[in-house]
Amino acid sequence: MKIYGIKNCDTMKKARKWLDDNGQSVEFIDYKKDGLSPARLTEFVEALGWQALVNKRGTTYRQLDEQLKANMDEASAIEAMLANPSIIKRPLLVKDGQYLLGFKADLYQQFVSPLS
Repeated sequence: MKIYGIKNCDTMKKARKWLDDNGQSVEFIDYKKDGLSPARLTEFVEALGWQALVNKRGTTYRQLDEQLKANMDEASAIEAMLANPSIIKRPLLVKDGQYLLGFKADLYQQFVSPLS
C-alpha cells in the first residue's frame, strides 16, 4: 500500500497516524521530495478524474493565473499539477489498483479491511 501527499500537510499527518495506529504498513511518497512522474499522475487522472485531484481550496490553486483556472481542462490541469504538486488533493491512498482520495477514518477502515 502507498500513500501520496506532502509531508507537512495536516490531513496527511492525520492519515498517516491513523494508518500507523491501525497497524497498516504503508510506503509514503512525498510529491515535493520524491516527485511525481507524468505517467503516475496520468494514472491517477484516469482513475479519479482531474477535477477530483485538483485542490481548489488551497493557497497554491488560488495563486494560479485566473485565465488558467477559468479554462482548465485535463491537459492544463496535469501540467499545473506537475509544476505545482501542492495543488494535488491529498492524501491519495493506493492499494491493489484501488484509489482513495482524502482522509476519513471510516472510509480508511473500509479501504484497508474490505469485507469479503
